[in-house]
Amino acid sequence: MVRAVVCRSLKIKNVIETKLHALQPQFLEVINESHKHNVPVGSESHFKVTIVSSEFNGKKLLARHRMVNTILAEELAHSIHALYLHTMTIEEWFEKSGTVNNAPPCLGGSTAK
Repeated sequence: MVRAVVCRSLKIKNVIETKLHALQPQFLEVINESHKHNVPVGSESHFKVTIVSSEFNGKKLLARHRMVNTILAEELAHSIHALYLHTMTIEEWFEKSGTVNNAPPCLGGSTAK
């Protein structure tokens, strides 16, 4: 597993990217979506991650998400409030023509009525 030294000046997005390279992705995109939520300007708390890796072959969605969550355990415990994951094999990525769904809209900390 890749260990990244986290300092306050290092962007969480960069830490996520560095750590997820442990899965040897063929495609990796990390998008900070914090600006779509009720958080201070410049926050890094809400992320959308699309990762395509042969490491996911033969694994169900929950197992894939657990792999990512294990790698990002420190960030999930201290920095990341929300992580929207798209975890795909290479074949699944090509079947979707390289597209993924958008994250659901923010409810502003409330619940849907």
